[in-house]
Order: sequence, then structure tokens, then C-alpha cells
Amino acid sequence: MEILIKKNDNNTFSVFIENSVNSNHIVTLNDDIHFEMTEGIKSKEELILFSFKFLLERENNTSILSNFNLETIQNYFPEYKNEIQNWKNL
Repeated sequence: MEILIKKNDNNTFSVFIENSVNSNHIVTLNDDIHFEMTEGIKSKEELILFSFKFLLERENNTSILSNFNLETIQNYFPEYKNEIQNWKNL
């Protein structure tokens, strides 16, 4: 499986997941949420990659929403914020 991230503009990214069934996703991540999540330690692309790996450990790529704001992940997976805190300090 491969995860490809393309920056569309400062806040919008296209994510392509190559798997047995491919999927495309549009992710929005604004500067305030990015800083709140990572304190600027990790880039937006690094956070998105981490987030998709996190999601793929829990569901198939075809189950991931096709268009979403990155912070909505915590609504479905409450442990998401704690996982980011652990990851960002590695």
C-alpha cells in the first residue's frame, strides 16, 4: 500500500491511496489546527501521512471519508489526539 500526498493549496491536500482498491481523499488542514495538533514540530504533510496511517490501522482505505477536515478524525477515534502527542515527540 502506498500513500501519496499532494498539496493543492496551503490548507487543502489530495491524498491518493494505492491498494487493491485505490481511493482518493481531499483533506483540509488549516494553520491553527495544524499548530494546535503539532505545535509546529511536524509539517502538515507529515501530520496527514501519520493520520492516514492511523486510520488505515483501523479501517479500509475505501471506508475513509472522501472529503474531510483532519480534526474530524477525533470525533470517530477519541484516541487520535493522544496518538499525535506521542508521535510528534519522537
